[in-house]
Order: sequence, then C-alpha cells, then structure tokens
Amino acid sequence: MHDLTRIFKAYDVRGVVPSEFDEEVARATGAAFVRLLGADRIVTAHDMRESSVPLAAAFADGATSQGADVIAAGLGSTDLLYFAAGSLGLPGAMFTASHNPAKYNGMKLCRAGAAPIGQETGLADIRALIEAGIPEHTGPRGTVTTRDLRDDYARHLRSLVDLTGIRPLTVAVDAGNGMAGLTVPCVLGGLGLTIIPMYFELDGSFPNHEANPIEPENLRDLQARVRATGADIGLAFDGDADRCFVVDERGEIVSPSVITALVAERELRREPGATIIHNVIVSRAVPELVAQRGGVPVRTRVGHSFIKAEMARTGAVFGGEHSGHFYFRDFWRADSGMLAALHVLAALGEQSGPLSDLLGGYARYVTSGEINSEVADAELAMSLVAKAYADRAIDVDHLDGLTVSLADGSWFNLRPSNTEPLLRLNVEARDDASMCRLRDDVLVSIRGGRENSA
Repeated sequence: MHDLTRIFKAYDVRGVVPSEFDEEVARATGAAFVRLLGADRIVTAHDMRESSVPLAAAFADGATSQGADVIAAGLGSTDLLYFAAGSLGLPGAMFTASHNPAKYNGMKLCRAGAAPIGQETGLADIRALIEAGIPEHTGPRGTVTTRDLRDDYARHLRSLVDLTGIRPLTVAVDAGNGMAGLTVPCVLGGLGLTIIPMYFELDGSFPNHEANPIEPENLRDLQARVRATGADIGLAFDGDADRCFVVDERGEIVSPSVITALVAERELRREPGATIIHNVIVSRAVPELVAQRGGVPVRTRVGHSFIKAEMARTGAVFGGEHSGHFYFRDFWRADSGMLAALHVLAALGEQSGPLSDLLGGYARYVTSGEINSEVADAELAMSLVAKAYADRAIDVDHLDGLTVSLADGSWFNLRPSNTEPLLRLNVEARDDASMCRLRDDVLVSIRGGRENSA
C-alpha cells in the first residue's frame, strides 16, 4: 500500500497515478468509506481521465465487498455527483483530479446530501481505518447498477435559474477538454443560446491547455475567440467543471469577486435580508454591496469546508470564493460552476447592455491577484509583516492568515499554503497605483528584497 499521508489532503484524496494513487488504494478507500459511514448504498461518478474508470471500478469493488450497493453514474462533473448525493440522499464519491495535470487523479468524497468530507469530518478516519486494516464483511456482497443522471441534473439546474425569457446570446465556452464538454450541451442546449464550443472533446491528457482557468494563460484562447466572434460572453470551466470563470464581450477576464457580487444581488432580490458568505480574499465590494442591498455578509476562511459549514450554521442562501467556486443553498450548499454560469447568463440576457456595462458597478476596487512567495518559516514571515504595518494598520485580524486594513481603504491578506512552503498574498486598493505600492511594499517585507516568487 502506498504512503497515504502523501495523498490524503485537507479536502480530498489526490496523487500521481499509479506511483502514489492506484486501484489498491481506491479499493481500500471504497471499503473504508462504506464501513465508516455505515452506508448500504452509495453513488459514484468520474471524469474523463484515462485512469478514472478503473479507479472508480476498484472503489466500487471495495464498497460492494462491504455489502453496499453502488449506483454508478459514469461520466460526470463534480457538481453532477453533488446533485446525485443530494437528490438521492446517498453518500458519494467523485473520481477526478480537477485542474491538476494529466498524471494526477483523486477522489472527492461526500456524505448523503452532498455534505463534505475533509480531514476533520471523516477523511482522517478513513485513512486510519485503511492503515489499521479493514475488517471483512460477513454478509452478502453489494451490487453495482449504472444510472445516467445527466438529464435529471440539467433539469434541476434549469429549475433554479429561469433563462426562458432572456434575449438571444452568443456564448463562447472553453471546456478545456474537461467535463464541461459533456455537461454544457445538457444544461445549455435548447435555451436559444448560440454556443461556440472550444475543446469540448473529452481528453484527460489536456492537449490544448491545462484545465485550470484561474491561471490567466489558460484563458487566452477564450479571450481571443470572444473577440474574434463578437460573442456576448465567454465561459471557462476547470477539469471537473465545478468552477467557472467569465470573460466579457471585450475579451477581458472578470474577477470571481465580481461574479460573487452579481449572484449575491440576484439572490437577495429573490430572498431579501438573506445571508451571503464570502471568504477573506474576496473583494470588499462584496460585503459592501450585500449590506447596501439589505443582506447579511458573513466572512469566513478560504476553502469549501469552511464555506459549507458557515452556510449550514447561518442558513446562507449563497457563498462565493475568489477561486471561482460558488455555493448555493438550493444546491445542497454545494459548489456548481454551471449554476453560477446560469445566473450570469440570466442577468446578461434580462437586459440589453453588454456584460462589461452590467458588471461595471460591481468592480469597485483594484486587486493584485494571488502572488506566491517561497519562505522558510511562514509564521515568522507573517509576524515580521505584521510588525512592519503595526503603526499604519487600522485593523488586523487572523481569521485566515494575516489580514491588514489601512486608512486609505486598501488591505492585504497573507496566508500560508497548506501543502507547500509558500505564502499567498492578495492585495486590494481603490486604484491601481495604490495597489501596486502596497503590493510591492508587502513583498519587500516578505522577501527581504529577494526576487523569489512561485
């Protein structure tokens, strides 16, 4: 058995196939998953990577060896698996490495109702059970049944956002050879939209570019296609299609914070006074707008487990992250890039102006994007930065790393990576010059004059 400490991450299981993660690990995880949850039935889905089919089959073999029946949904996006776990009321397993390169694969696990399983909510227990040795099941073996849930998934999403009355739109979509190539036609087909498909062929080797739209270079093809075709909007999805990024009609990349603000306003119109969750690195424009519209903004740590837990605690209707993850109460508090895309399309199609005009009011500040710096001691580096700004800060908090707010309205957040010797910096200010000054000043404090970024 491989070293499980390398692949059991904070939120999922992920590693290089087969040197770190193989069918033996998948089979053992399936057995431990069922035994820990006491489940008699589970649901699985997998992405387009070549290794996903045998890994999903091995997981199912482990699950059935413990007496559980498996509903195998086959090819699907991660939010399709969440739909299955939510609508069927079953624990679920998704086989994907999301935006990681082709040599990786992994598993995202959830409880019935799409409740997340992370290190503190079951993943560590599953690993411990595998390492200790899983007891044999003495009863009958379970069965595997295939079931196509794509139409049900599409109907549910379309029931949450009505696009029937919108004006005709031309939509360029970059699926990155990932699962959006399968789900976009299911969800957006027949809605009067003109879809310009890019890289819809399912190919886990990612021959065109990495399926990671948070990196600007992976959006260049979409930007060029939008400009060349005169499309009204461009959409880009990551490999498992749970994240969505937007490009406006000029080919300009739209900040996920802006999309968070747009969807938040739509949800507040539908449910006045509702709670909206945002993480510590989302633009301050989001809580400002939520408060102005009569909603309740709640700030939380970065990461889906924190967002979902806070949504459950507060009853929030929506949550957004700067990484392009968007969470919906009416989708079992799970994240869905497709549902976010439907909201943006509805907002655009309900009025006559271009997307850039529609979103102009939500982009109130200038942001740096995430900047990574290699450090030997993250805690020491953060303490030195905090000391450097002690006399200038009007507010300092440690909800997630270090967040420092200054009198001119600018602020920055500095967070250590969970997996690498990196500090992640995000800066926001009222104008570009102020943002650049603050960014450069913080980087000098972190790096001590070194040019050492990742």
